[in-house]
Amino acid sequence: MNTPFDFKEADQSNLVYVRPVAVADLPDAVRGELGDKTTIYAVHRADGERLALVKDRKLAFMLARQNDFAPVTVH
Repeated sequence: MNTPFDFKEADQSNLVYVRPVAVADLPDAVRGELGDKTTIYAVHRADGERLALVKDRKLAFMLARQNDFAPVTVH
């Protein structure tokens, strides 16, 4: 059971990353829609492409799973 696995060759096309985003770092147009929130969550592909911004972490994971993605947390 000590066999190395080469993760570089694994199919990670359905892997997405969930990370917190400070509302202050977003464009004015987006900030205006968020009210008094200070942090929201982003869902990103492995290549860094942002797929979605959502109001909380739980929703980010739910959204990813509903779209057949495997979400993981990133700091």
